[in-house]
Amino acid sequence: MKTPGPDHPITITPEPRRVRVMVGGVAVADSRKTLRLEEARYPAVYYVPRADLRLESFVPSARTSHCPYKGDARYFDLVVGEDRRSDAVWSYKDPYPAVAAIRDHVAFYPDRVDVIAVED
Repeated sequence: MKTPGPDHPITITPEPRRVRVMVGGVAVADSRKTLRLEEARYPAVYYVPRADLRLESFVPSARTSHCPYKGDARYFDLVVGEDRRSDAVWSYKDPYPAVAAIRDHVAFYPDRVDVIAVED
């Protein structure tokens, strides 16, 4: 486990705007309680609470990965009608203490969904 610091900063802040994630014309996520995670030089990532997901669209996949700063991630396919987006979503079930706020949240690959809309 690595701890975020000056050489690899991670900040997590509440996103005050509405965040909606669309696939095939369906909002698979719609939240006003999203967290914005900024990590080093990577683009910001929105973590949406599980309570604000259309859970029937999420199918666990076999993929997993490990981040030395956040922990072990598992992945989900998104399925809307006949449209399946493989490994489009990830989540940290037991994130490391420095990023514990993202527990019970998921994040989306922007190129595997139709849009991640951040609205006022």
